[in-house]
Amino acid sequence: MRMSRWNVAFYSVVFVFVLVMLWKEQSVFLIVGTVMVATLIAFTIHILYPMAWETRMDRVEVFLRKNHHTPYIYIYYVIANRLDDEVDITMEKLRNQTTKKSRQAIYQAAYGAYRKDLTVVRQAVLQMRRSDFRTYYETFLLLEEEKSEQAREHLKLIRRQWMRSALLAEIESKAGRRELAIQHASEAMNASKGVERYTLTTEYERYYAVEETVQL
Repeated sequence: MRMSRWNVAFYSVVFVFVLVMLWKEQSVFLIVGTVMVATLIAFTIHILYPMAWETRMDRVEVFLRKNHHTPYIYIYYVIANRLDDEVDITMEKLRNQTTKKSRQAIYQAAYGAYRKDLTVVRQAVLQMRRSDFRTYYETFLLLEEEKSEQAREHLKLIRRQWMRSALLAEIESKAGRRELAIQHASEAMNASKGVERYTLTTEYERYYAVEETVQL
């Protein structure tokens, strides 16, 4: 995996810091503790914050594009922007790098939903632990099978508001209730942050822009 300039600079500073601390005969525990705290802060600022908490989508996009060598991050960018060839390549990397079956199942379900391959989604759901992600994709399957009322009831089990609102937007859209769909889509975006918000925002902007063009 290729390192960014920031990573090179960070590791260089840590290396010099350790050498200086050892030269001054400081406690090994102090050195290790300081390095761990610095690493945690750096990880939070440069990875965790943009993925989970950032609300400015331009910053999230820059973050995603910079991490094109990191599949578990870049997958959000290629799916949101529907870069079909890169989706396939990135998914293959994720399959090779991810050993935890439950995590593999989430990636596989997202890929199946992207490709509208219900068989892939069903197989992936069976491998998931009971969670909001499993309930989300179970509801997605009900929607694709045109069982909207069952889907509406099933999504009530989901704790994450952005997931519930995103599914409600899809239900209303399929029913032709455009204003309600837009309302729920807006709720989903406002309730989400980081990469989830970027994915939703990009998808909704594209979908409703196309719909408005068709109506004109």
